[in-house]
Amino acid sequence: MEDQNQQAAASGATGGQARLVAIPRLAAGGRWRVEAMRSVSEAQLLWFTKGQGRITIAGITRGYTANNAVFIPAGVMHGFEVGPQVFGTAVFFGKDCTIPLPATPQILRIREVHAQQEVNVILDMILREMNSDSPAHERATRHYLGLLGVWLERQTTKAAPEQSKPDAAKRLVARYTALLERDFRTGAGVGEFAAALGVTPTHLSRCCRQACGRSAISLLQDRRIFEARRLLAETRMPVGEIGASLGFTSAAYFTRAFQHLTGKSPTEFRRSV
Repeated sequence: MEDQNQQAAASGATGGQARLVAIPRLAAGGRWRVEAMRSVSEAQLLWFTKGQGRITIAGITRGYTANNAVFIPAGVMHGFEVGPQVFGTAVFFGKDCTIPLPATPQILRIREVHAQQEVNVILDMILREMNSDSPAHERATRHYLGLLGVWLERQTTKAAPEQSKPDAAKRLVARYTALLERDFRTGAGVGEFAAALGVTPTHLSRCCRQACGRSAISLLQDRRIFEARRLLAETRMPVGEIGASLGFTSAAYFTRAFQHLTGKSPTEFRRSV
């Protein structure tokens, strides 16, 4: 599976269609593309087959290792480490996906060998049909994606008794990251977010550190700077317009904040990608 995926992402490279990508390739344009806080507009499944690291989803950090399946719904803020020994497959279900999928993030340890083999076979078949020009290959792809959804539902149900319910701190952080994801472009600070959540900035930051080892302002800055890097790398928007679109009050303030967190000015970063 890794060798096939290393050669090419499956057909349908736009976000509107389902596709499979080798997890190392997600970081091909820089590790910031996977490690910084961000969200995508479609559901995704990360199937790790080798290596280990940490993953933060909705402000809660946990470890992952081989044979972990991580499901992330559309619009949920997340980031994860991709070291040189990490391999696996990322499945993006597409923006128009109609397959029943979990409503909440899932981190599943797949212990049974037959379940590991089952998902590997399904992923192989999805990739084969996506890269095929045989008649009805698109319909076959949809059916195999449906089988992947069934596999995920069964593993989620099986793991439910072992899943611990999030405590009050983690619930607050999940609410914060959802609000942050919605409003990070507005220029609102931690104080405004905390007020909207009915808590003090100090309490919010304490809960963030407890859930993911980072402060509330660190999560906010990471999300805004990720978006800045994405826009610098993928568009021709002027630097000043990018800063303004992310709520920075001046181009100079944006440049200072960007350089402080990345070690490069926005212009230097754009030239390097």
